[in-house]
Amino acid sequence: MGHPAAPFATELRSHALAASIDDLAHIDPRAQVASDCIVKSGAHICAGVTLERGVYVGANVAFAELPDATDNGPTRVKADAWIGPNATISVGLTIGARAVVRPGAVVTRSVPPSAIVEGNPATIVGYVGAKDHVAAAIIAPAVPAKRPAVQATPVNGVTLHHFPLIPDLRGNLTVGEFDRQVPFKPLRYFMVFGVPNREIRGEHAHHRCEQFLICVRGSCSVVADDGDNKMEVVLDGPDQGLYLPPLTWGVQYKYSADAMLLVFASHYYDAADYIREYDEFQAVVSALTV
Repeated sequence: MGHPAAPFATELRSHALAASIDDLAHIDPRAQVASDCIVKSGAHICAGVTLERGVYVGANVAFAELPDATDNGPTRVKADAWIGPNATISVGLTIGARAVVRPGAVVTRSVPPSAIVEGNPATIVGYVGAKDHVAAAIIAPAVPAKRPAVQATPVNGVTLHHFPLIPDLRGNLTVGEFDRQVPFKPLRYFMVFGVPNREIRGEHAHHRCEQFLICVRGSCSVVADDGDNKMEVVLDGPDQGLYLPPLTWGVQYKYSADAMLLVFASHYYDAADYIREYDEFQAVVSALTV
């Protein structure tokens, strides 16, 4: 079973026999398999791979080891991830907790927690649990020209805003006011553009900072997560905005080629305000609800 230094190694050794491993699967002695894992026929788990609790590895999944096994680097599949049949995983990556790798995918980069990936090379096509709330999040009543609508969402404190859109032969106009339609006065803004479609942005939360997102050109999808509820919203017009309060995990992806995302922030940049690991985010949120 190898000799990892971390305390997690003891748990892995003590539970490995409880895993359900098909007789025709191959697991290198230097790999680590935790309890409740399922490894199907023909799967190849190479040296340096760690499967945490509850991981599912489908038939003929291959972790593509390098010729010299010492060069593989650590590869970790976190708790409750699901890897479909015939997928190929490059070594040295992390498959996040509860992530889904669809059958036949070729994964060449780390997969965020709860992300759903497919294709060759694999790209993110969704997030586990987010699709349940898409329709509720993006469908709103008609908006009178001078009265913007604010729509609640299933995610705590997150709201979708619809601003007046005034068409004109000389050029269309949309407008919003800070501390009114936008719930705060910004101290900073940034713009995201020129993002290749397979890339993702965000993947963090803030302790104090509020954010307001407007896709002023093209479209992109935003996943908002409060630790319990998750939803996905498509921003595809300059008359729409999404408010993300503090302690909201946000991800932006599915950028169109011409997408330009404008983000207003309530605070100046402060590296200490960022929560960049999803496990840490969940711990912070859980501590507040105890």
